[in-house]
This record gives sequence, structure tokens and C-alpha cells, in this order.
Amino acid sequence: MQDRASFLALGTIAIGLAVLGLKFGAYWLTGSVALYSDALESCVNVVAALVTFGALRVSAKPADAKHPYGHQKIEYIAAVFEGALILLAAVVVFHAAWESWRNPKPVTIDAFGIGLNVAAGLINGGWAALLLARARALRSPALRADGQHLMTDVISSIGVLAALVIAVATGLSWLDPLLACLVAVNILVSGWKLMQQSFSGLLDEAAAPEELERIRGLIALHAEGALEAHDLRTRHSGRLTFIEFHLVVPGDMRVDRAHDICDRIEAALKEAVGAAMITIHVEPENKAKHQGIVVL
Repeated sequence: MQDRASFLALGTIAIGLAVLGLKFGAYWLTGSVALYSDALESCVNVVAALVTFGALRVSAKPADAKHPYGHQKIEYIAAVFEGALILLAAVVVFHAAWESWRNPKPVTIDAFGIGLNVAAGLINGGWAALLLARARALRSPALRADGQHLMTDVISSIGVLAALVIAVATGLSWLDPLLACLVAVNILVSGWKLMQQSFSGLLDEAAAPEELERIRGLIALHAEGALEAHDLRTRHSGRLTFIEFHLVVPGDMRVDRAHDICDRIEAALKEAVGAAMITIHVEPENKAKHQGIVVL
């Protein structure tokens, strides 16, 4: 699974370099600061893709003595770093827009240059859609961050091209730097949302309510022989879901019988949830809280 994620990250680097060349070609042919800001965002895409690839390689390492829970959280750190890069790109775009406002330069509509930018947008859009779909399947925060970033880039490109045509058609040269500022605002919003999502993962956010309800149902369905379960806690770390709860059994139940129940629950949860690390604390009935999930 991690090999597939790393392959996609390598593909993102290659796509990013190709798109970067196309967008800078479009800027060189038109002289538009808005297209320059669009190309600058692609520079960030390439750096972010390199960071993502490195993070995926580290997260694939098995757990060790220093990291008994694995290395998956590096993906959230990489996503935070990518968000910071996006914010930095926005600052640079604002600066370029300000300089263009102070010293306006003529913008020309070059058919070939516009075509280069359209081609770059189509490539980015297709790859972003693929990344987002695979990120959900592979449960990779780093790939999801890359996909969201590229999709933001596509939206920026569409707005830039549309407004650039309007600026040249009307002769209002100030529309070009204004457009670059709007692109920068879009970049800022994207970077902030990405960092918020990544911080949630670093802070051990619990599973979504619907997933939590499904976990409760599976425990109730497959814990035959036990009495109840309580203190269910979950968290995500990259593609791994951590599940922990207490299982109440009759006081006279044999240890091997209680162990069999735990094995059955673990097998059902891993089949439904996917990659999971499950911790079950077995306690006798006379010491239980008697509140929580009732076993069917």
C-alpha cells in the first residue's frame, strides 16, 4: 500500500515539473503577473511533492523500539509543512502584485501562451482528481494534501485565464495585479485549511461519528460471550486507526475463552476498518462500570 502511495508521490513530482515548465512558458509569452503568480504556485507544488515523497518513505518504516506506534504521523507533519509553503507562496504573489501595481507592464494575449496554461490546468486537474481518489483508498493525509493543493491550483488557473482575457479586452491594466491578489487570497485560504486538517491529525482527533458508530456495532455483534464494552477511544495516525476499549466478561470465564472473544472482535474490526491497532482491556463483571456497548 505504501509502495503505491510513494509511486503516486513520484508521479506528482514529474507532473509538477511538467506543469511548472508550461506555466512559466505562458508567463514569458504574455508578461502577465497573474500568470506569474500561477506559475509560482506550481513551484510550491514541486517542493511539496518532494516533501510528500520523503514523508511517505519514512511513514512506511515499521515500528521500532523508539517508535513503537510506527512513523505514520510524519505524513501530518509533511502536510503542515506543505501548508506553510502555500502561505509563503501567497506572500510572494502579493509582493509581485504590488510591484506590478506600482510599475504596470503591458499584457498581451498570446494564443500559444494561453494554450500552454490551459494544458497545464488540464494536466493538474486530472492528476489532482486521481490523487484525491487514491488518498481516500490508501488513507494517506500526505497524498490528500497534495491533491487538495493541486485542485486549488486548477481553480486559480481558471480564474486567472478568464480575468486575463477581460483585462486585455477592456484595456484595464490594473486588473492584472488585482487578479494576482485574488489568486494569493485563494492560496492563503487553501494553505490555512490544509494546516487545520493536519493539526487535527497531530492532536489525535477521534474517528468520525459515523465510523465510531460502525465500530460500536461491530463490537456489539462479534463479542458473543462477553457482557459489555465501555470507554471506547479512537484516533487516526496516517492510514492507521487506533481503537481501544474495555471488555467486560463474566467473573468465572477462563482466560483462553476471553482471549478467543478478543481475537474475534479484532478480526472483525480489521476487516471493516482496514489497517488498525487494537487494544482490548478485559475486566471481570464484578469490577466493571456496567455502562457502554451492550453485547448482542
